[in-house]
Amino acid sequence: MSGILTAVSRGYRKLHGTPAEGVPLWARRAAFLIPLVVLPSGLWRIAQVTFGVPLTKNVDVGRGQLPGWLPLEIYVVILSIIAEGLAFLAVGLVSTWGEVWPRWVPFLAGKPVRPLSAIIPAALGAVILTFTWTMTLVLSLQGRALDGREFEGGGWRGSLMHDVGELGWRAWVFVTAYLPLLAWGPLLAAVTYAYAVRRKAFK
Repeated sequence: MSGILTAVSRGYRKLHGTPAEGVPLWARRAAFLIPLVVLPSGLWRIAQVTFGVPLTKNVDVGRGQLPGWLPLEIYVVILSIIAEGLAFLAVGLVSTWGEVWPRWVPFLAGKPVRPLSAIIPAALGAVILTFTWTMTLVLSLQGRALDGREFEGGGWRGSLMHDVGELGWRAWVFVTAYLPLLAWGPLLAAVTYAYAVRRKAFK
């Protein structure tokens, strides 16, 4: 049993890195929560688009501006993996690989990470994510996309209102998958603040 726990602990540290000293417990928990906040929406997209699970009504999932050579099903998987990878970067703000570049980073391996090189993109990301997902929620409830155009059939609003009116399971699955994304930006902002304070970036 101890051997299994040791292996799990070793794998965990390889994936997440060694926790940095002086990180508040709340910041560590927030950082590890971010990938979990993003995961449900990725799984929802893959289930809906790639595997064709009927999770919506009145919603036309089109190709948009995708090139002809890229199947929508593959694009959705790639998009979900990228989103999860970006979310996982928050863990670096509470780990040693947020202070010293990992060995797999070309030309920078082993060198100290300048605090602002982590803080600036993380802070910008927090602002963009907070704005994007807040506006997405507001506009979706109005049946519109971020660019202002109206979704055919009411879009997410039509789907949600139809399902909620019937207490349908699709509405609850969608809300459970996507509503946590509202927390991505604020959580990232909080973890970035803790990182900036710990690294004494503004002194």
